[in-house]
Amino acid sequence: MIVGAGAAGGVYAERLAARGLRVRILEAGPERGLGDLVSSGLHSRRLKWGGAPVPSSGEHPLSHNVSTGSGTGGAALHHYATWPRFHPDVFRMRSVHGRGLDWGLDYDTLRPWYDRVQREVGVSGDAAREPWRGPGEPYPMPPLRTFAHGDLLAEGFRRVGMPVAPMPIAVNSQPYDGRPACLYDGWCDAGCPIGALGNPLFTYLGRALARGVPLLHEAAVTRVLTDSRGRARGVEYVHRGERREQPAAVVVLAASFIQNPRILFASGESRRPGGGTHPGLANSSGLLGRYLTAEAMGFSYGLFAAETEPWMGVNSGQYYVRAGLRHPGRPDLFGGVQWQVGPAVKPNDIFGLAVTRPDLYGAELHEFLRDASRHFAYMVGFASAEPDVDNRIEPDPSNRDAAGMPLARTLHRHPPATLALWSWMNERGLEVVKAAGATSAWSGAMAAGHVSGGTIMGRDPAASVCDDHGRTHDVPNLFVGGAGLFPQSGGTSPTFTLHAVALRSAEHLAERWRDYRRQ
Repeated sequence: MIVGAGAAGGVYAERLAARGLRVRILEAGPERGLGDLVSSGLHSRRLKWGGAPVPSSGEHPLSHNVSTGSGTGGAALHHYATWPRFHPDVFRMRSVHGRGLDWGLDYDTLRPWYDRVQREVGVSGDAAREPWRGPGEPYPMPPLRTFAHGDLLAEGFRRVGMPVAPMPIAVNSQPYDGRPACLYDGWCDAGCPIGALGNPLFTYLGRALARGVPLLHEAAVTRVLTDSRGRARGVEYVHRGERREQPAAVVVLAASFIQNPRILFASGESRRPGGGTHPGLANSSGLLGRYLTAEAMGFSYGLFAAETEPWMGVNSGQYYVRAGLRHPGRPDLFGGVQWQVGPAVKPNDIFGLAVTRPDLYGAELHEFLRDASRHFAYMVGFASAEPDVDNRIEPDPSNRDAAGMPLARTLHRHPPATLALWSWMNERGLEVVKAAGATSAWSGAMAAGHVSGGTIMGRDPAASVCDDHGRTHDVPNLFVGGAGLFPQSGGTSPTFTLHAVALRSAEHLAERWRDYRRQ
């Protein structure tokens, strides 16, 4: 039984079905097909979160809806397909650097799964030009083509002495596995109906459905059901107003970093080793919902005398640059940084030209848009975040959805180290834009992205919720999939790593299926 039809759920479904196991998927959102992937800002918004509200508070509240999805394919239906690997040190941050948390697995353990996923989905790039990349197979396709707005900024990085590499991206630079090459029309977040981008309809989920895996939409899981021994025996869900139960020998929660803890909190209580209880199933550690982590986003913009064709390309970016965990000349800074250089941009919507200058109105805004539509270039940076146990997802019993289930609410603040890294990232970004020859340069407001945590993995059951295969420490036949497993931010996009972790876990579950059923 798999809860959620997104990236992780699709991987589990395809791999278990390929081993001849009976699988069913329950998805809370609506059914979506190629006809729902329309190249417009309005339609792309419809692919994002459309379920129960998620109130947020704290010094830096999170707006989670851009990072999640609703319906077939989940967030991966509208993701930008930015697919770098995590730096090897990220997996052993506490052991190597004395900061943050260790994952319970290392890069060498995950490396073969990175290699398999990039072959099975298709990734374009040039590994030889990435000095920061861990070892592994070269990408199966050459890099995507570039355009003037990316080339200008890439030259700016070279002028300040920072190496630049083509963006590794799950978008076809040439026909691959029966899917066509990219059109470079800059509508990746609208889902890519031709299949050049590796969204779930064309990759693991699509293959699972082709194998006959049943998928029920508008089926919101409200809790995991357990037996007298504390093992999962299925799930309760609400479908079109009717409450039902689905028996299962093994349950995989892959409903998102928000909804997985929400379901577990609604599923009962866990005994603490020293006596008493914690709210939530699989929560003997008391860490369910904890270590919610979001990277701080920064934006560096510029106008150029030359025409830049800013509407062309892909939403991810044409190039990327990474800065290491330690920064020469700045011993006060720690953490990874990634710049995505030259994303395609449209006149409006959440990352459009208009919102880069919220200070302009009327004729001034019109004049800016007329100029920027042909002479604009930008990059987006991500500053990694140290995990903080107080950043969390928790149930809100005073607010419930239509099924009577408590909402999930978040509490979040960026740690001081993240804020310092973000400030440096913005300063460096403006330096690069000016070095590229911009006639004017400016920065954008802070945003949050690459959200993870809430059901973290680890070797110690007292310090984590799941093991390195996503199996909960407390319930032997209950697994969790998705970025909620990540105990440590990578300072880079998480979706490739999410796939690699899910594929490794799904293969493990398939190999030991009988064992987990009997435990």
